Amino acid sequence: MASEASGPFAGVIAPVATPFDENGEPDLEKFVEHAKWLLEDGCHALAPFGTTSEGNSIGIDERMEMLEELVSNGIAGEKLMPGTGMCAISDAVMLTQHAADLGCAGVLMLPPFYYKNPSDDALFRFFANVIEEAADGDLSVYLYHIPQMSSVGFSLDLIGKLRDEFPETVAGLKDSSGDWSNMEAILEAFPDFDLFPGSEGFLLKGLRQGAAGTISASANINARAMRQVYDAFMNDDVAGAERAQAGLSEFRAVVQSQPLIPVIKAVIAHFRDDPLWAVPLPPLDALDRATAEQVLTTLKRDHDFKMNIAIDV
Repeated sequence: MASEASGPFAGVIAPVATPFDENGEPDLEKFVEHAKWLLEDGCHALAPFGTTSEGNSIGIDERMEMLEELVSNGIAGEKLMPGTGMCAISDAVMLTQHAADLGCAGVLMLPPFYYKNPSDDALFRFFANVIEEAADGDLSVYLYHIPQMSSVGFSLDLIGKLRDEFPETVAGLKDSSGDWSNMEAILEAFPDFDLFPGSEGFLLKGLRQGAAGTISASANINARAMRQVYDAFMNDDVAGAERAQAGLSEFRAVVQSQPLIPVIKAVIAHFRDDPLWAVPLPPLDALDRATAEQVLTTLKRDHDFKMNIAIDV
């Protein structure tokens, strides 16, 4: 039986990939176009400025302008969970307050990731400061657990302390660790806490244990297939959900055989016939042409894959 999310988000959420122009600046028109396309292609909501968005390579002013562009172009705040985690409390407060002012339903927050091995008490104080200064009553905070990148994660004790202190604000967590045992422990410890696996490979398994959905990089190119799993599960179509998940997991294995951000951008560039889409900001490198073509060939041959960019946005 499907469980209801306790916070404002559930289902398939894309950490929106960011297109850049020849000068390495965010291309606002393409960014908005892609965001609208993602919602048409099956995403329930969007999480710009996460890892896949190259959020930590984009300046604070640029991120604020990009979020304003999404809202001013008709994307409702209830569908937006922008990344606002920063190493400095003041920067995290600024981005979080900005998101709240624009009507975003929630934010996704990395822990402060420069100083290693901080205590749970110190991390609690960091988040408490941000929440108390920036988060109003209508804004939900989602924690972002990606220790292989940040080297700083969220223990069960820290999650519990934040939930106890801010039960109306700290609504969930994106777990990009790839460690199912960690996700399962969170789901068991906090049944009213919205967990989003960071890979759709865990989508059906997570939903069966009470997860709220997935926030996945490859939703940028394959959200429609993720929706098949989610919708089948919500409709108690066990066979349909299992069948769709099998294809989804195989697709993910192909995509993550290469560096994830470059391969996602290379696929978008191919189907949009726009080479600039393939270019990430330094220090990331674009996927080389031969590798990109190999991935595309595999996806087309084994999964009959294409991006329907003809959707009217």
